[in-house]
Amino acid sequence: MKVYLELFWIFFKIGTFTLGGGYAMVPLIQNEIVNKKKWIEEEEFVKLLALAQSSPGALAVNVSVFVGYKMKRLLGLITTVLGATLPSFIIILVIASLFSNIQDNIYVIKAFKAIRPMVVALIAASVYTIGKSAKINKKTLWIVILVAVMVAFLRFPPIVMIILGAFLGNVWMNWRGKR
Repeated sequence: MKVYLELFWIFFKIGTFTLGGGYAMVPLIQNEIVNKKKWIEEEEFVKLLALAQSSPGALAVNVSVFVGYKMKRLLGLITTVLGATLPSFIIILVIASLFSNIQDNIYVIKAFKAIRPMVVALIAASVYTIGKSAKINKKTLWIVILVAVMVAFLRFPPIVMIILGAFLGNVWMNWRGKR
């Protein structure tokens, strides 16, 4: 029972105090699950994250699904998903009921403007941490830069890049294994 409460509480805290979506949650999830609790190894977390990113749905919910299932199968999955989604549901419910009264409030507008740089910083920290864990080096950095340019500036659909990356990665690993 204690593990279920811990799983719920970790994902509830992360869901409550993280603004900016799934990528902003990644460093917090990694800190709790990998560094503090040591439930998952860092390399496994990177693989789990890649799987969560390529699965449909919100990143934080996908990560909670995989962590919960790994820890305690179906009941763990339900526990972590509830923990991750309940705070957002409650917050959106409250905001929706109050929004018409506060949408033009200058303090609310300023608060949201102040939050934006923090969200960018959390996402940048996530990119750095994942890059380091994924063992990106000087040789493989060109792949990261090329994909980023293709998606950001040449408007390649991200799903095409994911499928292409999976295909080329398999081709490369098969070719390397035959040498």
